[in-house]
Amino acid sequence: MKNNLRNLKSEIRNINPDILICLFLVIATLAVYWQVRNHEFVAYDDGLYVTENPYVRAGLTSESILWAFTATHANNWHPLTWLSHMLDVELYGMNPGQHLMTNVLFHIANTLLLFLTLSRMTGQGIPLTPSLWQSAFVAALFALHPLHVESVAWVAERKDVLSTFFWMLTMLSYAWYVERPGIDRYLPVFLFFMLGLMAKPMLVTLPFVLFLLDCWPLNRFHKDSGIWEFRNSKINFSVPQFLSSSVFLEKIPLLILTAASSVVTYLAQQSVAASLEVCPFHIRIANALVSYISYIGKMICPVHLALLYPHPRTFPGWQVAGAFFLLALITFLIIRNIRQRPWLAVGWLWYLGTLVPVIGLVQVGLQGMADRYTYIPLIGLFIMIAWGIPELLSPIRIRGWRYKKKWGAVFAVILILILMAATRMQVRYWKDSVTLFEHSLDVTTDNGAVHCVLGTLFLSRGNPGKAVEHYSEGLRLGPDHALLVHNNLGVALFQKGRVDEAIFHFKKALQIKSDYANALDNLKKAYAVQPLQRD
Repeated sequence: MKNNLRNLKSEIRNINPDILICLFLVIATLAVYWQVRNHEFVAYDDGLYVTENPYVRAGLTSESILWAFTATHANNWHPLTWLSHMLDVELYGMNPGQHLMTNVLFHIANTLLLFLTLSRMTGQGIPLTPSLWQSAFVAALFALHPLHVESVAWVAERKDVLSTFFWMLTMLSYAWYVERPGIDRYLPVFLFFMLGLMAKPMLVTLPFVLFLLDCWPLNRFHKDSGIWEFRNSKINFSVPQFLSSSVFLEKIPLLILTAASSVVTYLAQQSVAASLEVCPFHIRIANALVSYISYIGKMICPVHLALLYPHPRTFPGWQVAGAFFLLALITFLIIRNIRQRPWLAVGWLWYLGTLVPVIGLVQVGLQGMADRYTYIPLIGLFIMIAWGIPELLSPIRIRGWRYKKKWGAVFAVILILILMAATRMQVRYWKDSVTLFEHSLDVTTDNGAVHCVLGTLFLSRGNPGKAVEHYSEGLRLGPDHALLVHNNLGVALFQKGRVDEAIFHFKKALQIKSDYANALDNLKKAYAVQPLQRD
C-alpha cells in the first residue's frame, strides 16, 4: 500500500505542472458554474438575442446567415455573435441551460488561454518559475471572480465570452509571433483580431494592450535602441524612432481594423444617440471617474452586485474630485516606479484603457455601470495583484524564502475558496428572471428601470396586482420609457377592474405620443367597458 502511494506521488510529481494547473482551473470553474444548466432565459435582452429573434430561432439558414452579416440589430454589428446563437439553436433548440453551458465552455477556454499566454510571455517556457504560479493566480481570479458572473450566466452576453476567446487567441498568437517575427506568424494575429471585432467591438483596445505587452513582459522596446529607455526612473521616449520601428509598424493593420470597427459601431449606435442629449457630457465624465473607482471597490469587495445599476445623473462634487485625485495619485506613483515594477504600469494602463469603450463617455443604455464591462479590464488589476503579492511578502525574512512561498500559497488558496463561494452564490441569482430582478432591487436604490422590468414580467405572467405595484414605483422614480410604462400600467389596472385609473394612464401615454397605436386600442377597450366616461 505504501509503495503504491509512493508511486502515485512520484507520478503526480512527473506530470507537467501546466497540465495540473489547467485541470484545476477547469474543475473549479465547472464547480461554480455547473448549476446554470438548470437556469432559464432572462427577461432582459435574451429575447432580443434569442427567444424573440426570428432569425436566430430559425437556426443556420441562408437567410439568417445573410441577416447576421448585414444587420445592426441590438445597436451593434457582431455577426459572429449571431452565428454562435444560431448554432446553439441548431444544436440544442431553445434549451436555455445548454445555451448557458456554451458560455461556460467559452469562459473555461478563455481562462486556460489567459494562463497559457501569460506563462509563455513571462516564463519563457521555464517550468516551476514564480511567473508560472503568478500566471495561474491571474487565471484563477479571472475564472472565479463574482464580477464575471454576468458575462457567463447570461445568454445575451455571449458576445463577451466569444469576443474574449478571440482576444486571448490574438494574444497567444502574438506571443508566438514575437518569438520569431514573420508574415506566417503575423497572419493568425490579424485573423483572430478581426474575428474578435466581429463578435464584439470592445476589442478595439487590443492593439494598445499589445503595445503594453511589448513593454512588459515581452521587453521589446529595449531591443530598439533609443525608442524606450529608463533613466533614473524616468522614461526617455523618442517618438520619431518609435513610429519608424517594427513595434509600431506591425500594429498598423490592427489599427486600421480598429478604426473600421469604430466607424461601423458609431453608425450602428446612431439610433441611441439621443441619450447623449439626455445625459450631458460633464455628467458622463463624472460617471466615468466615479465608475473607475467603483469597479476597483467591487473587485476588492464583490457584494451588492446587480444586473442594472441606475445612472445617478448627478454626483456630489467631493465624490468626483476624490475619484479624480485617487486615479491621478495611483497613476503618478505607478509611473514613478515604472522602471522597477513595469508590470504595475502595464496592469494599471490595461485596466484604464480597456474600460474606455464602456466607461460611459458615450452613454448607451440606462445603466451607470455594469459588471459585464469588467470581464477584460480586471485582468490588468489581477496582474498587478499577482505580481504585487511577492513584493508585499519580500520584507519577510523569518525562516527564509520557503516560508514566504508557503504564506503566499496559503493566501492564494484562501482567496480562491472565498471567491468560489461568492461566485457560486451570485450565479444562483441568475436562475430565473424574478429572482434576478428582485435581487437587483435588494442591492440598489431608486432602481426605476428594474421596477418597470418586473412590472412587465408579472403582467406577462398574469399577475396584474404585482405589475401595478412595480409599474407605480417605476413611475414614481421617473422611468426612461414613460410611454410604455403608462400604457402597460393601464393594461394592468384594466385587468384588475380599475378602469378609471387605466383610462388615465392610457391618456398619459397618448400625451407623450398621440399616435401610439397600443394606447389608442387599449383606450377604446376601456371606453367600451365604461362608455359614459368618454370625453
